[in-house]
Amino acid sequence: MRRLRRRVLRLALWVAALTLGWAALYAVAPPPTTLLIEMERARLGAVSREWRALEAISPHLPRAVIAAEDARFCAHWGFDLEAIRAALADAQEGGRMRGASTITQQTAKNAFLWPASDRRWIDWGRKALEAGFTPLIELLWGKRRIMEVYLNVAEFGPGVFGAEAAARRWFGKGAADLTRAEAARLAAILPSPRTRNPARPSEFVARRARQVAGGAETVRAEGLDRCTLGSVTPASHPAEAGARR
Repeated sequence: MRRLRRRVLRLALWVAALTLGWAALYAVAPPPTTLLIEMERARLGAVSREWRALEAISPHLPRAVIAAEDARFCAHWGFDLEAIRAALADAQEGGRMRGASTITQQTAKNAFLWPASDRRWIDWGRKALEAGFTPLIELLWGKRRIMEVYLNVAEFGPGVFGAEAAARRWFGKGAADLTRAEAARLAAILPSPRTRNPARPSEFVARRARQVAGGAETVRAEGLDRCTLGSVTPASHPAEAGARR
């Protein structure tokens, strides 16, 4: 039993070291691929993806995804406790259980783990691993890097991954040139990117995009995207130079 305990401890230390090294590597190097990307490549035969630094992506897009997915992104440390409490309260009152996943949690899942499955025990296992990766990347990466990786691995359509591929696929332009309305449409399809079209939005997507655009303006006005900006300012980025679009 003593030998078994030593082996288990040694294995746990190896797993911890590999996990830490993996997360540290992605703090400076672009993730070459993800499990979801490879699953879609196998399903479709090819995928579209081009890495872009955050400075090469219109600031309208991180602002829009903050408005759509995680309004307190710059304030929390990976888990939005207020959103979790609100979701639990709704469920206890008989409402449908709504998601409280932050951008950091989604990034951890997308970059390191696998998508949702139809087996609950597998999903619970993924959630447990996600809970470990989430504070780790908050600590090692910081908010700008989390947003940068998120915008480069998120799915924006069948076989379309990342902001650059999405901007070219749906609007025929680079991610740096996305307007506020286009960014809002991309953010509006994130919960269901395979069934929603930002270029020819349904009434629901158009309405949701208008809500996101309004929320994004609040994010800008209140500085809720400050942790993603770095040296990028409205005056220094071509997508925001001059009159706002």
